[in-house]
Amino acid sequence: MPGIVVFGRRWGIGSDDFVFPGSFELFIRLLWWIGALILFIFHQGHFDCNGRAVLHTYLVGLLVILGLIILSLCAIVYVSAQGTITNPGPRRSMPALVYLRAVLYIPELVWACLGAVWVSDDSSGCDQATVGAVITAVVASWIILLFTLLGVVFVFDPVGNPRPQAAPAEPLGVRDMQSTEGSQFLSTARSLADKVWESRLRLLCCCLPQDENKRTAFSSIAKLFSGFFSDTDLVPSDIAAGLALLHQEQDKVEHSRDPDAVVTHSPSSPIGEDLQTELERAAHCMKFAAAVYGWPLYIYSHLLTGPCKLCGDCCRSRAAEYEIVGGDHLGCQFSSILQTTGLQYRDFIHISFHNQIYEIPFFVALDHQREAVVVAVRGTLSLKDVLTDLSAECENLPIEGVSGACYAHKGICQAAGYVYKKLINDGILNQAFSVVPDYKLVVTGHSLGAGAAALLAVLLRSSFPTLQCYAFSPPGGLLSKALADYSKGFVVSVVLGKDLVPRLSMPNMEDLKRRILKMVSNCSKPKYRILLRGCWYELVGGDPDDFPTEMDNRREEVLGQPLLGEESLIVRPSSSYQSLGSDDSPAHAAAYLPLFLPGRVLHIKEDGPSRRSCFSEVRYRAEWSSEMAFGSILISPHMLSDHMPDIVHQALSSLTEDGPSPLCPSSQSGNHHSTV
Repeated sequence: MPGIVVFGRRWGIGSDDFVFPGSFELFIRLLWWIGALILFIFHQGHFDCNGRAVLHTYLVGLLVILGLIILSLCAIVYVSAQGTITNPGPRRSMPALVYLRAVLYIPELVWACLGAVWVSDDSSGCDQATVGAVITAVVASWIILLFTLLGVVFVFDPVGNPRPQAAPAEPLGVRDMQSTEGSQFLSTARSLADKVWESRLRLLCCCLPQDENKRTAFSSIAKLFSGFFSDTDLVPSDIAAGLALLHQEQDKVEHSRDPDAVVTHSPSSPIGEDLQTELERAAHCMKFAAAVYGWPLYIYSHLLTGPCKLCGDCCRSRAAEYEIVGGDHLGCQFSSILQTTGLQYRDFIHISFHNQIYEIPFFVALDHQREAVVVAVRGTLSLKDVLTDLSAECENLPIEGVSGACYAHKGICQAAGYVYKKLINDGILNQAFSVVPDYKLVVTGHSLGAGAAALLAVLLRSSFPTLQCYAFSPPGGLLSKALADYSKGFVVSVVLGKDLVPRLSMPNMEDLKRRILKMVSNCSKPKYRILLRGCWYELVGGDPDDFPTEMDNRREEVLGQPLLGEESLIVRPSSSYQSLGSDDSPAHAAAYLPLFLPGRVLHIKEDGPSRRSCFSEVRYRAEWSSEMAFGSILISPHMLSDHMPDIVHQALSSLTEDGPSPLCPSSQSGNHHSTV
């Protein structure tokens, strides 16, 4: 629902968001009130010490103030729990209760000062228990006031000025947003939102030196974020509730779906052989894609043995012997790469740890086992890489011989261009092939590195016709349809389970936003129950909850109107909501150019139930999939862990090695069968 309007502005918190913080504070205040009452009764109101009158007044006043606060909190929690996300009518009194609670901070502050004065000036002669209790009460008051102030800062919305109301003569919810006044307001609001997001990015990246590339990236990312969030008025807890509902809804659909027809192929089947061969090649290349992350991933994957294995080489610098760019003064990066790949020092042609926006680390090595020159590109591991990821505008990428629109993700495209210039202009590939002229070229990477590797392969394809690329967990919003089809001849994308990143694109994000809006609009339960049930479902499991709905058949124009006199969830018309009544309509994606995964897609899925014990055997199956199968974001507890490079590596290893390994999900293993 829209953020609550108090003190003349809109805040980033809804009127139904006070249940949990209010309940927690109510619990603390009750304990505090009981403790003060026990202290007062124990002394029967008479204190034998200096300042007894002040102490008596302090305790009586404290009991009264705490009692009033407890009553106000009870009212806040009760009223906040009423209604639904999109039905705030029963919570109309929340602003008045917030004002009342804010007023009660004044006497509490005064009494905290009074208690501090008594402790410092008049507490001599009192027993230590009484003095300690008063000190505890004073400290608790200041802590609560401090956390309240931090909460206010946290929910403050810089663009939260109340929107102008419609004229009285207009029907409820009707606004002439095409009028000059409305257009000027939207333009001003959008400009302010851009500045706010840009300021947030600058604050987040304050430690980075500022240059033209960073300023350009900040500006484009700010416009992307402000544009994405500008057409709705949902607070963060609404999004959390929508994600919880959507996860359960997706699980219900998955459980009710008929099992897919599985066609297993014998080892002699050409299709089966192709799949098994690609799995083995992918498992081998994944070592290089993981190795390029350097010592952070190596230590993370080998918590017990990693530091000991690296410590012997971490004080030896090999920059004089080998071409290492970007700083590896202690040698830990190179040592971890050697440990992960199993290669020798002499097998590396070029290693770069240089990292800026649009400039990512990579290495070039000789893989004698597979007779290949391997170019491995690193994924996201720094704030600079995050800025590269978030530069999600489209950039033209014309390729000779490819018909149709050719464009790609701007940030990743520029990162691939940087590596391409290094490989070609600096003669790195010429140096490698002068040593091993008969070897083939293989490009690989994970996440951001996978996207850059796929685009690098597209750029190098004309010069190296036998080139192969293995992209692990690449970003979904990467290539235009024409380039994605072109790359199918030499790129293989590997996706594990319900990994979020291969499904991440602006059209998919718009689709997710549309589905969240529909879920929270249709659910007739209060938000706190949705969140409690969602947490229980994520932690414990069970059957998806069948939340009753009261607005299943609402049309989009009805949903776009204010709910019970409050602001609508939709601030301005958007193509994202042109098809709220239909889950299948593509209208929501019209605002952004469609981007797809590169190459052929090898999808690794987990067999068996989605929830299992930690020590149960994990089974996988691999199958060829289509890039169109990743056209929506799936909510799952594994949507982030399935993206981790060590998990992807272990899943591939379990599909290619003989014999299962009884490990937990972070070290997944099991058998597989091939399906088409």
